[in-house]
Amino acid sequence: MSDNSQSISSLIDQWIRPEVRSLSAYHVPDAGGMIKLDAMENPYAWPDAISGSWMEALKKAQINRYPDPGAHQLKQTIKEAFDLPENSGVLLGNGSDELIQMLAMALSAKDRVVMSVEPSFVMYRMIALMVGMEYVGVPLKDDYSINIDSTIAAIKKHNPAVIFLAYPNNPTGNLYSEDAIRSIIETSRGLVVVDEAYYAFAGASLVNWLEKYNNLLVMRTVSKMGMAGLRLGYLIGDCQWLEQIDKMRLPYNIGVLTQVTAQLALEHIEIFDQQTRQICKDRESLYTALQGIDEIEVYETHANFILFRLKTLSSRSVFDALKTQGVLIKNLGDNEGPLHKCLRVTVGTEGENQKFLHALKYVLQKV
Repeated sequence: MSDNSQSISSLIDQWIRPEVRSLSAYHVPDAGGMIKLDAMENPYAWPDAISGSWMEALKKAQINRYPDPGAHQLKQTIKEAFDLPENSGVLLGNGSDELIQMLAMALSAKDRVVMSVEPSFVMYRMIALMVGMEYVGVPLKDDYSINIDSTIAAIKKHNPAVIFLAYPNNPTGNLYSEDAIRSIIETSRGLVVVDEAYYAFAGASLVNWLEKYNNLLVMRTVSKMGMAGLRLGYLIGDCQWLEQIDKMRLPYNIGVLTQVTAQLALEHIEIFDQQTRQICKDRESLYTALQGIDEIEVYETHANFILFRLKTLSSRSVFDALKTQGVLIKNLGDNEGPLHKCLRVTVGTEGENQKFLHALKYVLQKV
């Protein structure tokens, strides 16, 4: 019989791990009624050219049946659409987040370490702590490049089970030196995962390195290229690695609707490639316009977002003021540290970018 004399808070303190209690849930703000430029999404809806075919495909989807547990057809389509190495395997996840979780669970053991550089994607740290692993973050240089001496020293000291490197990095947008990444891979005795979530905008990929390095995997997602609502990520690498990591995957993790939708979309990959080219073109225009604003410092980017730092004003005051103007971006700069006074804006449509610029200039004069 349960003891109802204990309060819920005391039961939580007794049974929930301290490192979990210390975490904050990943917060997603309400974007209702605003221009949404906070989450690195493709701003373009699917064109009519494929919307009709998509509806027809959904009508035929067997919702009463479980999905193909291995999503075999979708995996093959991914390999063909993205021209992946023929001898590499593909493992699918419910977004990149699930893949990070599967990797951490497969590698988790007493005193094992997950390592990354900082600032970078927050889920590397959060998931490491969720599965009971230690997390070590190595600070980047002031220009957000890898401090290779500090990173190599940390690898030798902590012997991490896995190192995550976002390429380009989130939230800074820069590509790391290939020489630095090569040194990290060759020094590490554990696994190195290069997270290429923004590869479509970068014009760079390390997929071809897979044949050279046995301890390398590459992770991607279709979210940024126009399918964020599907929550579909994929891990690329040697089948021997993926066979072990796949044991952490819950059955039927990629649903019928996701498989049907992604299959159709990737058969029309040229449409999304065209949208990507437009986003890259608009990124350059937005970057140039931001450079012309004296009150901010803008950082070079190879992703579909731009990081900028306020020279005098607080990021919170500008973020809140932009919301009153109907524009939602990402505030990263409340705390002291490498992102102090920083904000990040996703590249939207040309019209959305112009409205953001107008609102930003207005806010900088009024705050």
